[in-house]
Amino acid sequence: MNNQRWLSQNFFTFFITWGIFLPYWTGWLVDAKHLTVSQASVVMGCGLLARATSNLFFFPTLAKYVNNKRLITILAVGALLTALLYIPSSGFSALLVVTILFSIFYPALLPAVESSAATLVQYGNIHYGKSRSYGSFGFVIAVLIISMLTGVFGKNIIFWSMIIGLIGMLLMQQFATPKELLIVPTKEQRAKSLSMKTLWNIKGFPIVLFIVILLQGAHASYYSYGYIYLEDLHVDPFYMGMIINIAVICEILYFMKADTLFTKWRSSSLLLLAAIGSSLRWLLIFMFPNVWVFIASQTLHALSFALAHFAFIRYLTQTLPKEQIPNAQGIYSALAMGLSTAILTFLGGYLYEISPGLSFAAMLICTVPAIAILLMTRRKYQY
Repeated sequence: MNNQRWLSQNFFTFFITWGIFLPYWTGWLVDAKHLTVSQASVVMGCGLLARATSNLFFFPTLAKYVNNKRLITILAVGALLTALLYIPSSGFSALLVVTILFSIFYPALLPAVESSAATLVQYGNIHYGKSRSYGSFGFVIAVLIISMLTGVFGKNIIFWSMIIGLIGMLLMQQFATPKELLIVPTKEQRAKSLSMKTLWNIKGFPIVLFIVILLQGAHASYYSYGYIYLEDLHVDPFYMGMIINIAVICEILYFMKADTLFTKWRSSSLLLLAAIGSSLRWLLIFMFPNVWVFIASQTLHALSFALAHFAFIRYLTQTLPKEQIPNAQGIYSALAMGLSTAILTFLGGYLYEISPGLSFAAMLICTVPAIAILLMTRRKYQY
């Protein structure tokens, strides 16, 4: 199979499920499973902690012993089986346990696909941004479809759509896979990648990682409470998906041009622009609590998320050896997409019940320090 096509299809399939999980799962727990917002925030926060632990230890360890195709298959099967446990579960404790189990497998699919992408980019003839834009497109389709289906069939359709999406992810692995992704790591390669300590010796890596941890963690309130925030603004459920999709459409437009846009910019310059855009985004939502400002702020997702993500991926592919990419992806997913988001989800949930706008303003405690760190370190470490 054409490597570019394989990568595009796998990004597309995974992000269809991500478009179900990210914006709707908290709302599904509240509406269909009858948790309070505070209980749902605890459940999702603990899920993020489980995700961080899994991505930091389980995923990189598994990646050392199986090829990329089998890795994705194992994680997809685990995600599907644990998702089915939601069916008989009710009440805070049961849903907490199931969410933790589900979070061990499902979110690890993201670094698994991203590691496949980084490997293919290093082999050449692959445009990361082009394939990643298909993932964003899948996210858009999922959000639109779910927003319409919930209006017709109710909130339970969110869960069953996730089940169908995970089955689709499994079916994708039955097609031909690029030969570069069928290579099982050798004993020598496992020895090279066994320890993550060497990552910290790479010039600039700890600084860049810490910055993206701050920038991606700053999306915690948006991911967990954006859907509920729109409900509080009395937005019709039919339009919620369209509003959420504005951010992803801007993300798609950036990823489509990412391989040629800002080609002469250093990673630090890209991250600085992302941090400024992110700060502006959360400040606008806090200062102007109305749907039109929220819609306008969605365009800044191209900076706050897409630009920051692409800058880090480009840094990895240009700086790290192949053996260390799963470790780097695991750390990135664990800390930037998991742990920091989990901690800030707890904070956001507490502040949301005081005032919804405060939960978004609180994200400035990440973005403003990121700007300061970038300005202080970019020349010294030349990243």
